[in-house]
Amino acid sequence: MKLNTSIFFSKIFVLAFLIIVSFGYGQKQSTKTLFGKQISPQNRIPKNGYIRCASVEYEKLLQKINPNRLSDTQFEAWITPLVNKYKLMRTSSQIGGIITIPVVVHVIYNGQAIGIAPNITDKQVESQISVLNQDYRKMAGTNGDNTNPVGADTKIQFALAKQDPDGNPTNGIDRVSLCQDSWSDLDINSTVKPATVWDPTQYMNMWSVNFSDSTLLGYAQFPDASGLPGINPSNGNTNSDGVVSNYTVFGSIEYDDGTFLLNPIYNLGRTMSHEVGHWLGLRHIWGDATCGDDYCSDTPTHHDANYGCPSPKPLSCDPSFNEMIENYMDYTDDSCMNIFTLNQKDRITTVINNSPRRIELKNSTKNSTIPLFANDAEVKLEATCDTPTCGLFPNQTVQKVLLYNRGTTNLTSATLNYSINGGSNVVYNWNGNLAINKSTIFKITINSVSNGTITISLDKANGVSDERQSNNSVTGNFVIPPVPANYNFTDYVFRLQQDLWGSETTWSLKNGSGIIEHSGGPYADKSSLPVLITQNWILANNQCYTFTINDAAGDGICCGENGNGFYDIKSTNGSIVVTSGSLFASIETKPFTTNLLDKNAFKNSKEIYIYPNPAKDILNIRIPSYLGLPNKYVIYNILGQMVIQKEVTFEPDLSVTTSALNSGFYFISLIKESVQKTIPFIKE
Repeated sequence: MKLNTSIFFSKIFVLAFLIIVSFGYGQKQSTKTLFGKQISPQNRIPKNGYIRCASVEYEKLLQKINPNRLSDTQFEAWITPLVNKYKLMRTSSQIGGIITIPVVVHVIYNGQAIGIAPNITDKQVESQISVLNQDYRKMAGTNGDNTNPVGADTKIQFALAKQDPDGNPTNGIDRVSLCQDSWSDLDINSTVKPATVWDPTQYMNMWSVNFSDSTLLGYAQFPDASGLPGINPSNGNTNSDGVVSNYTVFGSIEYDDGTFLLNPIYNLGRTMSHEVGHWLGLRHIWGDATCGDDYCSDTPTHHDANYGCPSPKPLSCDPSFNEMIENYMDYTDDSCMNIFTLNQKDRITTVINNSPRRIELKNSTKNSTIPLFANDAEVKLEATCDTPTCGLFPNQTVQKVLLYNRGTTNLTSATLNYSINGGSNVVYNWNGNLAINKSTIFKITINSVSNGTITISLDKANGVSDERQSNNSVTGNFVIPPVPANYNFTDYVFRLQQDLWGSETTWSLKNGSGIIEHSGGPYADKSSLPVLITQNWILANNQCYTFTINDAAGDGICCGENGNGFYDIKSTNGSIVVTSGSLFASIETKPFTTNLLDKNAFKNSKEIYIYPNPAKDILNIRIPSYLGLPNKYVIYNILGQMVIQKEVTFEPDLSVTTSALNSGFYFISLIKESVQKTIPFIKE
């Protein structure tokens, strides 16, 4: 059925789309780049401009990084005799049984609650695993079933892992906040994957992320080979092995319980069916060339990729056959896909039985059930993400702590202990209601003059000793962000020289309350360098501002083909530069304060107040973040006698317990360095 053969093939596959139909994404319409390489026009869907694949470009990047990676010719020379051997075994019924691959799904987010984009729900993740099993097992009564005589049950199935790399219980969903709203293709490989990957000989790693480039849908790392004579063996990049998806196409709308965050078009989970096919060694059905070869003799030779769900089916390069538009390795819509063929199964089975890392997965026990206990909580730390910002006190950061229930009964209480920089122990009591494998987040405020470490451990779960010690403690580093720079003027000049790809660029200036006062973008793409944008800003006194600039493609604005882009914020005479830049990857942020008052600002501030007043049991002190914490507070009675004194080291110290005070009139003095502010209050 094949008319010719092409070795034009990439071992790493990327499936890329525009994910929002109404968003007219115009970046580099004829020379769009991903992974540093241009995307050819044939990879766009002609009807709507969607970008479907950048597999060649990604492979070129990885070959540049690792010149020992097998070439296309070398890989086919290795796999072809093995496939032929397997076909003979299949003919004689000498074949193995069903192989179950343990899966870990790394949900990458930026501090959002579960169910808020891009932190997708457990149910959305689980729906994707269901779709993979329907498609790879040709499951009757599902979208993965078909009546084609060459339609195959690949005998490969997938299960969310039940054990983490340390042997502790897990539901196979690894939520990781990595302190960034979105990720470029290059940043995912250089940062996200190495920071989160689990041993790829024990798990198939899947990542659900928010791409900075809104056209990118997903990509997979093709399997490697070894043992070819005269070739240096290469197992590829261990710390990048797996499959990546935009969170908006991870899962199927058919299982939606009202919480799913899915693209309105590509919402049946077939992006991952396609990409996992690449991860298991399958080529695009058209062989990445006109009338190319996917090395599967029972798939018709396609002229090119198909889109939508064309009817009638187009004739293949052999006019005796129609093209197999329903094959998972074509580019048709999710609803059109429903077949892997017998020869594609041969190739998948050969890879899983021979390719490094794939063959080890056959013996992985990470999807096996381990003994569970009634009362088992797990504690984890999110990465410290704070950068200079208006939202925090000086010398202060917030550490988020994740508490999971790994027990068989609901977790309603937990007692934890933590220490900062090896200091005194602090007890934290949590109360709530967590079902099995559910989690919650609480925050610990850290005050420190420098960066350091936090150690936290679990003591009790549901009022009794936690029954599993191996997941009870964790130590992590925290970073104290520097205090924003102060400028003694309120008139500023903002300049932005765009590069050619204005649709990638957005920016904003927020005040200390998070309100956007100035913003711009996305802009139109241009064939020549756009006109310089200049704005004059008059900002408020004694205020904190945060300037943020974003680039959707993750390459800043430095390198337009006809000149370099840049931005800056300066004083009106240009003598003082508040911030400037051009090569900032996906995002750059600069906080600064305007004409901040001297130390007497604390004493004179009208924004410091206490509540409730009168107070019963608790008196709360409210201080704007730009003023910082006081060193201590002192409470005096009406006679001027000191009745309470406390050093302030954490933000929680600003909640004052007054239950021991008699009813009456009092004063609270907030002392910061050599100044103090005194406020009267009534104790009921």
